[in-house]
Amino acid sequence: MDLVAIGTIAFDTVETPTGKAEKQLGGTAVYLCLAASYFCKVGIVAATGKDFRQEYLDLLREKGIDLDGLQELEGDTFHWGAKYHKDLNVRDTLFTHLNVLLDFTADLPATYKEAPFFFLGNIDPALQLHVLDQAKNPVFIGMDTMNYWINSSEYRPNLMKVLQKTQGIFVNDEEARDLSGEYNLVKAAAEIRKMGPQHVVIKKGEHGAILFSEGSVFYAPAFPLEMVNDPTGAGDSFAGGFMGYLTTQNKINNAILRKAMIYGSTLASYTVEEYSVNRVAALGTSSISERYHAFYELMNFDK
Repeated sequence: MDLVAIGTIAFDTVETPTGKAEKQLGGTAVYLCLAASYFCKVGIVAATGKDFRQEYLDLLREKGIDLDGLQELEGDTFHWGAKYHKDLNVRDTLFTHLNVLLDFTADLPATYKEAPFFFLGNIDPALQLHVLDQAKNPVFIGMDTMNYWINSSEYRPNLMKVLQKTQGIFVNDEEARDLSGEYNLVKAAAEIRKMGPQHVVIKKGEHGAILFSEGSVFYAPAFPLEMVNDPTGAGDSFAGGFMGYLTTQNKINNAILRKAMIYGSTLASYTVEEYSVNRVAALGTSSISERYHAFYELMNFDK
């Protein structure tokens, strides 16, 4: 196993200015695994309910995703609903039904414990710590979090423990500010790096993402698209492309991390073109390579 992704599997009900999708496949771990599957062998650690559809399990298997870490629990699958504004960076969460997530234990199969790469999706920091306690000898641990955990006196202490054990964190600008106490994102990234992660990726939606490392800053733009139907899962697909590419390399340095940023942006740019996972699940390596090189041309200012 190259990469293990821990997070959520969900039914997403999403409304955007272009339409609506009811109870479609979603969740942090799903988007991340689908994106990473184009680069490596990836295992998913998540929970579903008895209502989860066989067609979705079949899709994950067809993409080569290992399901040994998938837990089927009594009850219904996590269900989340949101409505996006015309400015797709703004959305209203309509409902969050945690359902089986309340009983999710994040236990790793034996074969997952030896994986060199892990990604801790946006779940309770106590569960993230539980995963880290099971990992034998990880090379690179990436993580995600959100304001709910960051701003809670109950959850923040465990979150700080997770940060000390990770190499990379992926947060949006609001999360970066709340975590660091700094409004300026350069200062915010510097403060977060003091908490543990050597590499801080700040996601800015349609405005791309910025990577902060020791002595290095790199900006990856979002790919200009005529139509964005559903931004749900774009950040998770970004992390999947980023982590997936890292698993193919025998070292990690600034040059490799910058390429990982562009592969992440490549997968995210495809994800937003259609609702749910429909686009990111239907790619080929030629499509990924084509857009990666389109990013190169987009950013090349000295031919």
